[in-house]
Amino acid sequence: MSRVMIIGCGGVASVAIHKCCQNSDVFTEIMIASRTVSKCDALKEKLQGKTKTVITTAQVDADNVEELVKLINSYKPDAVLNLALPYQDLTIMDACVECKVPYIDTANYEAEDTNDPKWREVYEKRCKELGFSAYFDYSWQWAYMDKFKEAGITGILGTGFDPGVTSVFTAYALKHYFDEIHTIDILDCNGGDHGYPFATNFNPEINLREVSAPGSYWEDGHWVEIPAMSIKREYDFPEVGMKDMYLLHHEEIESLAKNIPGVKRIRFFMT
Repeated sequence: MSRVMIIGCGGVASVAIHKCCQNSDVFTEIMIASRTVSKCDALKEKLQGKTKTVITTAQVDADNVEELVKLINSYKPDAVLNLALPYQDLTIMDACVECKVPYIDTANYEAEDTNDPKWREVYEKRCKELGFSAYFDYSWQWAYMDKFKEAGITGILGTGFDPGVTSVFTAYALKHYFDEIHTIDILDCNGGDHGYPFATNFNPEINLREVSAPGSYWEDGHWVEIPAMSIKREYDFPEVGMKDMYLLHHEEIESLAKNIPGVKRIRFFMT
C-alpha cells in the first residue's frame, strides 16, 4: 500500500499514471498535481471506474517551492514522483528535502534559462573539465546527496525507460551474466509514425534541444564530442524494421560511466 504524489500531467505523466492505476495493490492512492488542474481532472475522470486506486487532483506551480511544500505536507505522500519538466527538478527536490519525503524522477535537471549567469558559470566549468557541452547533466542533482542523507530520504533519479530501464538492464547483466562489461550501446527506437516529418513522444522543446546538441560518448575514461547528428547508423529492429539512428548525448552515459567498473565505451543512438 502506498500514497504517491505525481507532479505533472503531460504525455509521459499520463502513461505513468495509467500504469500506477493498473497496479492498485501497490499504488492504493495517488494525487495528480499540475499547473493546469483541468488536465488532472480530465485524466481522473477517464480512469474512474477502471481502477481501485483512489485518485485526487490538485493545482500546483512546480517552480514554487513554497507551494510544493504546502501541498506535500497537506497530502503526506510516501513518495513524490516528478513527471514535470526537467527545468523543475531542483525546486521539487528542495521541497522533498524540506518535507523529508522520498523523491523520484525520470530525467535529469536542465536549466530553462541557459543565459542565467549562475548556471552559465557552472556549465562552462563542466564543459572545460569533462569535455561535453550538452545543457543537461547530473552534477546539479548529484550535489543534493548530502542534503538527502541528512533528511533521511531516498532520491532515485532517471527512472524512465532511458535513462532507467537501460541502467537496470546493464546492472542486471553485469551482476548475473558477465564478469566484465567493456562496451555498451543503447539503441532507442521510436517505432511509431504519426504521418508527420517530425513528431515527439515527450516534451518537444526538450527533444529539440537533445537532437540539436553536439553528440558525445564515453571512451577510455573520457568524453568524445562530435557535431550534432554526424554519426548515423542503420539497424534492423525486431518487430519494427530498418531504421536510421543517430548518436546523441544522453544522461545515462554519465551515470553508467560512473557506476559500471571497467567499461571502456558507452554510446547512445536514437531513431
